[in-house]
Amino acid sequence: MRKITSVFLLLLAIQGNAQEKGIRAKINAETDKVEQKVIAWRRDIHANPELGNQEFRTAEIIAKHLETLGIEVKRNVAKTGVVGILKGGLLGPVIALRADMDALPVTEKTGLPFASKATTTYNGQQTGVMHACGHDAHVAMLMGAAEVFAALRKELKGTIKFIFQPAEEGAPVGEEGGAALMVKEGVLENPRPDVIFGLHMDAQSEVGNIAYRPGGTMAGVNDLKITVKGKQAHGAYPWQGIDPVVTAAQIVTSLQTIVSRNLNVTENAGVVTIGTIHGGNRFNIIPEQVEMTGTLRFLSEADEKMIVQRIKDIAVKTGEAAGASVEVKIPYSNRYPVTYNDPVLMEKMLPSLRKTAGAEHIVLAVARTGAEDFSFYQEKVPGLFLFLGGMPKGKNKLEAPSHHTPEFFIDESGLKLGVLALVNLAFDYANQK
Repeated sequence: MRKITSVFLLLLAIQGNAQEKGIRAKINAETDKVEQKVIAWRRDIHANPELGNQEFRTAEIIAKHLETLGIEVKRNVAKTGVVGILKGGLLGPVIALRADMDALPVTEKTGLPFASKATTTYNGQQTGVMHACGHDAHVAMLMGAAEVFAALRKELKGTIKFIFQPAEEGAPVGEEGGAALMVKEGVLENPRPDVIFGLHMDAQSEVGNIAYRPGGTMAGVNDLKITVKGKQAHGAYPWQGIDPVVTAAQIVTSLQTIVSRNLNVTENAGVVTIGTIHGGNRFNIIPEQVEMTGTLRFLSEADEKMIVQRIKDIAVKTGEAAGASVEVKIPYSNRYPVTYNDPVLMEKMLPSLRKTAGAEHIVLAVARTGAEDFSFYQEKVPGLFLFLGGMPKGKNKLEAPSHHTPEFFIDESGLKLGVLALVNLAFDYANQK
């Protein structure tokens, strides 16, 4: 009886391996077929960039493509967002995949044939509009993945939810937008995803690589505003006033001790930056008030609480010592949580990534102090946010143009791997349930 059972189990294993190889071959074949479409979509979107909450053309391209694939489509989610729902032929989990759609107020200087020539007025200044962070590629790769899933829907366990999100870089002043608004409008309901995956291009990592990090991966962020109120006086008679400029300078200097003396730098990184200081209108007048704005970055909630409290203590107490009053607002206008990769999920999906790109191309990344609003989804459901290499092979990463710059460039030969990674992550997760 034991021999019969062993033989039966062996046959089942052989059959399972054959089925997996068959599905894997189909995935690879369908990905090969869609590669040139992905590149064409990316170039078209790159040449026609749109800022946050204004992605009307991009959204229509996405929605029409999904509809041609027989995918259920919801338009105008969180202003211009598009959500697609594809039900597989077999029972299984709900898996969400996200791409961001918006461009930046940057004037392109790449010289590419499909370089953006779009212009706009942003914050009162004339500027170009450019996909200087890879969101055009994110959209194109997810459109490609949707086509692969549609071709394999009979073999798919569960449901895929495609989330095309506007305004990741931030909504226009006075508007809501981005992942926070999508969550608010119910993008993670009906059906509720069991998990969410996202990819981001990395223009300073070689094509073929996928970088990952369990736990805090990208920083949470708060903006801040500090208002120092003193007493106005003639610049020749400073003893007759309370100088908010000197007080502001002391505050800025003292804030730098938070990271160097209060943060356990062996565990996490952190940043406190003052980006603007405004006060006074004439060289020989001590002003009544100085305003400062800045940003703070953190990789855990505990660090966030500590940094926020220290900023308030330092600013207020320094003001009191000078006889000034100080008001601190944190956050001043926005806050992003930490982009946190669920460690259990990360460990579970590493074999899928290694099969996709090869173990030597799966790289453990350092934490990044940039922020990502993908974190709002991860607050609600377990999720992974990964980085896809977009730098030409052999190039020195220190010489590669960085994100958010006019020369930003990605090697399109890496887009196929992005499509394959999204598809394999979903198929493998569904088959592990």
